[in-house]
Order: sequence, then C-alpha cells, then structure tokens
Amino acid sequence: MEINTMTNTIKGRIVVFSLLMAAASGYALAQDAALKVSSSEAMKAATSKVQPEYPSIAKQWHLEGAVEVEVHISEEGSVESVKPVTGNAVLANAAVSATKHWKFTPFTANGKAVKATADLSFNFKM
Repeated sequence: MEINTMTNTIKGRIVVFSLLMAAASGYALAQDAALKVSSSEAMKAATSKVQPEYPSIAKQWHLEGAVEVEVHISEEGSVESVKPVTGNAVLANAAVSATKHWKFTPFTANGKAVKATADLSFNFKM
C-alpha cells in the first residue's frame, strides 16, 4: 500500500512540474511573440522603402502579378527577415531582396518598442 502512495505522489509531482514548465514556456513564447501590424500600418511606419527591380528574366517571359511577403521587424525598426507568402517565385525573390533594405519607425506596445510582423504586397506590371 505504501508503494502505491509513493508512486501516486511522484506521478502527481511530475504532472504539476510538467504543467508549470508548460506555463513558463508559454509565457516566454508570449513575450517573444511579435506584434502583428496591418499592411497599412507598416506602410505608414516605413521610413525608407527600396522598390524591387523587375527581374530581367521576368520581363523576357512577360511575367506579371502580385507578390506578398511577410516581413519581421526588430525593436529598432530594421528588417530582421523576409519570406515570400504568395506570388511567382521569380517576382517574389525581387520583392524579398528589396524589402530586406526597408526601415521602419519602431512599433510599440505598452510604451515599449517591440518586434513586429506585417504582410506587404507588391504588384509587378509591365
């Protein structure tokens, strides 16, 4: 009987420990989560925008269309990373390359500068 009690106590402590660890990691993830801003907010906050160059191969193939990229912005307003979301790969590469050089006014939450993410759209038309 005593072994069962000890086993249940240990199992209970493991469950409590697991729940505490899960809660702590969730809290850490929430603090690292970037503020999601709209495309229009991001465009208003952009202080320096580099327009994408139309790739020569895209011109030769008469490629046109919209491209959407997701930009990750640091607390200081610089671009940390950019990834394509939609659009032709050739055109998306040009949009990604240009967006990496953008600068933004830092975004804030509760009076503190925070990381942000936004989706930006580019329209390639010949």
